[in-house]
Amino acid sequence: MTNPADSSSPAAQSPRGIFSLSWLAQASAPERQSLVAGGLGWMLDAMDVMLYSLVLTYLIRNFGMDTATAGFLNSLTLAASAIGGFLFGVVADRIGRTRSLMLSILVYSLASAACGLSHNVTQLASFRFLLGLGMGGEWTTAAALIAETWRPAHRGKALGLMQSAYAIGEAIAALVVLFVLPHFGWRAVFFVGVLPALLVLWIRRRVPEPELWLQRSRSSASQSQSPSSQPPSSPWKLLRGPVLRNGLLATAMNACGMFGYWGLFTWIPAYLSLPVEQGGRGLSLVKTTSFFLLLTFGKWLGYALFGFFADAIGRKKPYFLYLLTAAALVPLYASVHRPLWLLLLGPLVAFFGTGFFSGYAAIASEIFPGEIRAAAMGLSYNIGRGLSAAAPFAVGALAKHYGLGPAFFLQAAAFFLAALLTLALPETRGKQLD
Repeated sequence: MTNPADSSSPAAQSPRGIFSLSWLAQASAPERQSLVAGGLGWMLDAMDVMLYSLVLTYLIRNFGMDTATAGFLNSLTLAASAIGGFLFGVVADRIGRTRSLMLSILVYSLASAACGLSHNVTQLASFRFLLGLGMGGEWTTAAALIAETWRPAHRGKALGLMQSAYAIGEAIAALVVLFVLPHFGWRAVFFVGVLPALLVLWIRRRVPEPELWLQRSRSSASQSQSPSSQPPSSPWKLLRGPVLRNGLLATAMNACGMFGYWGLFTWIPAYLSLPVEQGGRGLSLVKTTSFFLLLTFGKWLGYALFGFFADAIGRKKPYFLYLLTAAALVPLYASVHRPLWLLLLGPLVAFFGTGFFSGYAAIASEIFPGEIRAAAMGLSYNIGRGLSAAAPFAVGALAKHYGLGPAFFLQAAAFFLAALLTLALPETRGKQLD
């Protein structure tokens, strides 16, 4: 399937051509449906996850937690996402991308609502763990669905738009907290998190399985009926040759990038709102929400534009530059005290400190073979997220002694290391998926 937008001519690679939206208008119905399903699922996933960070100050007060315990609960969610990402990836390779996506959305939305029923830290931790399972599964299944549905020339942009929906979900979470929390309390905030379950009804009716997955499913079924057929491929194929090398590199790079991200953005709302004597900046709820909404705009722009860069100049270059710039900006953001500088630097930190994520789905989908793609993507992405689970706890523990600002220097170092690891990966732009 070709069209003029796929051209690699100089005109197509000009600044105007790079950021053209003609590719989106020319997309097929399955391409658009997969993007809407994956994007909405990821957006609402972000909303449910971010609700915790935005009411963290109130949870600390209600349950008598210190910052280390509060950070540990978010670390628990991230550790669970590593498990959920791999499990849902295996399921998606067996029963399909669409059905696995629906199941993951149900898990995280119901678990989010259950957080509002918590009466102690143990109950809250249990529900956050369940939410993490669905959170990891949603990214895995949505990324595989979009990667296998979209053409190579536009795969990076489509995955970038999917990833950008995360920032929109965080903005929605901020608005939910702003309007619900003052009138109904933090429990009602979590109850709103059940709404994503309604998305499953639309996905079931409108979103088809990728043709690539259907072809592999039919091929596996026919081979299983043949006496001379080979055993079906399994996740153990990850341990072979270049697949193992590239998988380890991608996982390490992702772990460092996520360590920087989760340690920083889990704590930024509390960093803005906590009193100065507790290591924060003492902003009001309205100011904190306003600053956070502007920050989420920076995230969205970073996510969305990365996909355009990735399809135009490759995956590695923008990935490296985003991470390197984030490593330089985070210490500046952590050192300023005046609200004006926090307001100006926040969107820039968000642009570079989150936008690189848009490239990971494209890289991972293009370095792993088709028969284990979802499982491999889920394992790689979510092992990285699982290893990064220590970040919120580490920042919280450091903040007890040095304050949140100095604790963020650890995240800058993680971004820098991730940037270096990027250089060792192969360039995969334009690869045709098997």
